[in-house]
Amino acid sequence: MPVTESNTQLPAPVAKDQSGRRRIWPLWLLTLLTIALLVALALWNWQQWNNQQALQQALADTREDVSRLDRMYGDSGSEQSERLRALESKLADQRELIATQQRQIDHNARELLEAGNRTRTDWLLAEAEYLLRVANQRLLIEKDIRGALAALEAGDDVLEESDDIGVYPVRQQLAKEILALKGIADVDRTGLYLTLEAAIDSVNRLTDDALVHERAPGFVTRADEALGDEAGGEPGLLSQGWSRVKNTLADVVVVRRLDEPVKPLLSPDQSAYARLNLQLMLEEAEMAVLRGHQELYERALTKADNAINDWYDDTNPQVAALTQTLDELQGRNIDPQLPEISRSLELLKARLEGRRATGNGDNSADGEDSGDEENAS
Repeated sequence: MPVTESNTQLPAPVAKDQSGRRRIWPLWLLTLLTIALLVALALWNWQQWNNQQALQQALADTREDVSRLDRMYGDSGSEQSERLRALESKLADQRELIATQQRQIDHNARELLEAGNRTRTDWLLAEAEYLLRVANQRLLIEKDIRGALAALEAGDDVLEESDDIGVYPVRQQLAKEILALKGIADVDRTGLYLTLEAAIDSVNRLTDDALVHERAPGFVTRADEALGDEAGGEPGLLSQGWSRVKNTLADVVVVRRLDEPVKPLLSPDQSAYARLNLQLMLEEAEMAVLRGHQELYERALTKADNAINDWYDDTNPQVAALTQTLDELQGRNIDPQLPEISRSLELLKARLEGRRATGNGDNSADGEDSGDEENAS
């Protein structure tokens, strides 16, 4: 067959479909738009989440600020309340002080008005009352007999100068009280206290030589007995050797005799204890002197004397002097029976009240005093 015929019988070539491509590109565009929208939506959601977190943080900060302000305002309110209460308290104190000062001013004004109406006799009686008060205080509180006596005598001199016939009962009672005070032996408390202080100082200066040791009664060594036995005859060679042996043993062996009271040996600690104990007893006696306690005073001195006899060597000169001093102090009366001297003060108070009630014109003596003052002015 010819070639040309076979070529004419082959199928004709088919042209490609261009419409398929034209249909696919919108799908790609739609996909890209969708992805862009999703990305935009994700970004928007992330931004909204950040905004929400920031808003919550701001809200938390705001709440914290509000609570801080509440606490601050609460503290400020409590402080303001406390300040108001303090100011009110100070104001009340100031009002009370003003009222007290006002009362004092009124009292002073009344006193000044009364002082203008007082005569010389009134001033003298007031001075005598003060002296009698001092005398009672000296005797009852301080137990100062000499001071109380001086105050009573000074008060009697002032009453004598007043020329008031109404003080006769007062001066009569004063004479009895002055005589009663003169009959009491004065107690030199200062001297007794200083003597006890010197005794305490003497105790502190005692050495160990003053303590009880082998020289005290009741301690005899074997060497002393051997010397006593051999004093009657002339010792031989054997006796001298035996004496040397006994002297050697006497350094470590002590014979305690029971026919005399035995005083114990003191160690250094016991020595310090004995000294301190004696010092405390003497200080107790000092307190009794200041308080005027007779029983405590005697008991303290008795204990101190017994302690010296038990723990110290009475042949020591310092111990003997201390014992003698304590024996002299034991005979002192530091609490004499005090008389009652308040009756004269009561009578004088009654006289002053009577003069105030009668307006200082109940006797001729007051009139004479007033006349003398007017003439002097």
